[in-house]
Amino acid sequence: MDTIMKMFQHLEWANLRILEALKAIGGRNHQTKRLFSHLLLAEEVWFNRLQGLDSNPQAIWTELTIEECSNLVMKNQQRFSGLLGGLSETTMEDVIVYKNSTGQAFSTSVGDILTHVALHGQYHRGQINRLLREDGFEPVNVDFISFVR
Repeated sequence: MDTIMKMFQHLEWANLRILEALKAIGGRNHQTKRLFSHLLLAEEVWFNRLQGLDSNPQAIWTELTIEECSNLVMKNQQRFSGLLGGLSETTMEDVIVYKNSTGQAFSTSVGDILTHVALHGQYHRGQINRLLREDGFEPVNVDFISFVR
């Protein structure tokens, strides 16, 4: 449980750092904004699945504005913070049944879903950093080890 908590603290820190970088470059790179939008929308989808809410109608490849990204960063932080505060080692093993965007049914433990959310975000933050570098911008240090220092 401690590891998951730390992973989500890192996720929040890293998302804020990426958000600030995207604000600084404005709308000059739509791919970075699209990837960040996807990352945030996917977090929202997984939160909804964990809550037993419908998540299928959400278009997770929609490009949000920077303001919408900023709002969703805060919304996701609040939601996951509340969710994590109510979890225990036992509830981490609970199995969630959900359908993916194509309607295929899956069942996954809460702990595995939370691990996926944290790792999925870091994967896309890496892609964003690659795109930033390719466009001549400084990549954002979102390494976990930098977070814990």
